[in-house]
Amino acid sequence: MLSIVWFRRDLRLRDNPALAAAAAQGPVLPVYIHAPAEEGPGAPGGASRWWLHHSLAALQAELEAHGLKLVIRRGSAASAIQALAKESGASAVYWNRRYEPVAIGRDAGLVDAFEAAGLGVHLFNGALLREPWEMATQQGRPYQVFTPFYRALLAKGPAREGVLGLPRGLQGPTRWPAGERLAVLGLLPQRPWDAEFSQYSTPGEAGARVALKAWLQSGLSGYVEGRDRPDQQGTSRLSPHLHFGELSPLQVWEATRAAAEAQPAARQGAEAFLRELVWREFSHHLINHFPATVDQPLRLKFKAFPWAKGIAAPLKAWQRGLTGYPIVDAGMRELWRTGFMHNRVRMIAASFLVKDLLIDWRRGAAWFMDTLVDADLAQNTLGWQWTAGCGADAAPYFRVFNPVLQGQKFDPAGAYVRRWVPELAKLPDRWIHQPWAPPAEVLAAAGVQLGSSYPKPLVEHAQARERALEAFRALPKR
Repeated sequence: MLSIVWFRRDLRLRDNPALAAAAAQGPVLPVYIHAPAEEGPGAPGGASRWWLHHSLAALQAELEAHGLKLVIRRGSAASAIQALAKESGASAVYWNRRYEPVAIGRDAGLVDAFEAAGLGVHLFNGALLREPWEMATQQGRPYQVFTPFYRALLAKGPAREGVLGLPRGLQGPTRWPAGERLAVLGLLPQRPWDAEFSQYSTPGEAGARVALKAWLQSGLSGYVEGRDRPDQQGTSRLSPHLHFGELSPLQVWEATRAAAEAQPAARQGAEAFLRELVWREFSHHLINHFPATVDQPLRLKFKAFPWAKGIAAPLKAWQRGLTGYPIVDAGMRELWRTGFMHNRVRMIAASFLVKDLLIDWRRGAAWFMDTLVDADLAQNTLGWQWTAGCGADAAPYFRVFNPVLQGQKFDPAGAYVRRWVPELAKLPDRWIHQPWAPPAEVLAAAGVQLGSSYPKPLVEHAQARERALEAFRALPKR
């Protein structure tokens, strides 16, 4: 019995429940449907399309190594899969769930359409440790605070025990339907934007497995101290691999726990790292239970927040890394050059946009969705609403990151700023995070001309902070 396996955000062969279940029944027809119009706000942006292209190429190569092909089609998923079923004689469709609001509605409609067409339909969880409906408070409600969610997940553990290996005896149909070439999808950017992306990441399941192994061997022991230091290689950079499903969270969970058992010095780091993995889980549960939060605040009183008007110039300066605050500018330039930004700097840059500049968090969320290779609708939404103070487990309104103090604390020697803001590279450590403060002779010796070689600050932080706090205090109490 031939089955279609529909690959989506699960671009791997190992620990892929849909593929494993289909292969257990007989030959499989691996399929990828390019239908960005059906994905709504969860559709990949420019940077993540680059990753998707290379991840699909890696999946093609992996399938070919096992005697299979990846059949690519464009257009309506319902039409494409039903056409493939007719052409190949497939009698069932297998896929792993997604949890974004649009994807949930789409899947419900597809199940009805395929069953009406006489196809067997089989859905699996290949993206989360636990399904959203498996996690609830004692009152039967969705969690809106992370710590109780984290404790409950630790108590329950993952839904599955044991990572699924590569399915044995993979075989395809006797006749392969025609498909599109990957290049036809037009996923790569037309402008020379992505020139450096591949220097920092290797998309695909093989690259993901190498990255995970290297991280567990060398990264866990220093993770607690190093994860907040953008001047160091202190984070795993596994987020795009998880987003595109080149790794499953269960693979990361079990491998991390095994590494902690083998390396006693790494246990504290492993615990902190798994906590971050659960933050990812929490974001997907939230967006499943509260679909309106994609573009609306979870805390409804924030609909009345007085966001700034006339924001075109400051928004563009923030996007280009020209705010006059070095740690913010370094992060925004790293993002543009590499498709990635260190998590601590993401928080600093986001806080600056929404609290120093009073620019609507949705503007920042949209920019991140377009420029991050790991752009994930659930995590991006949670992160921006957390920073703005309007979401689940939100930062208190009075938490306004001071970009100078944050830079001094987490990039003390200015190595991160010097790398991404080279026009400040010759400034002494004392002044690297506040280039408006040193004496004129220090600026001259460093070749820095404020307002020319490097911009003056868009706002004065202390004044901007007070303006933000006044706006927050004016919101309704309930």
